[in-house]
Amino acid sequence: MRRWQMRRNCALTPKQLLQFYIALVCLSLIVATGFFLAGVWVIPIFTALELTAVTIGFLIYCRHALDSETIEVDGKRLMVKKFIGYKETFYEFNTQWAKIEPPIEGSKIFHISQSNMRVELGQFIRYEQQLALIRQMRACLG
Repeated sequence: MRRWQMRRNCALTPKQLLQFYIALVCLSLIVATGFFLAGVWVIPIFTALELTAVTIGFLIYCRHALDSETIEVDGKRLMVKKFIGYKETFYEFNTQWAKIEPPIEGSKIFHISQSNMRVELGQFIRYEQQLALIRQMRACLG
């Protein structure tokens, strides 16, 4: 069985991001509380707006931090699993009938197709890596 996995290149894992977020919230609330106790009531309002915007941004980041695409070839089965935004989709092809369509120069994707089913892959790897992956996969196909 051959297996290839392509993942999004993220600087922080969701756990690391949560730790950073907690530190950021604590620091912002300490500063806002200090200004509020000093009689400057406008700063806590802007702190709440800032934390709301940061929270939305971090939630969007976390939603896609674990995105991946996995391709497995096992005998006559070619299986593709896509995990995008906490939604997992699974496709199964026959290795003798599946067709790999290489990417167009500068494109971020290539396709695997069979009959009326077509799957878009390769969004997490560079063009050169796509070509190498396609060569390796074609060696496994019938």
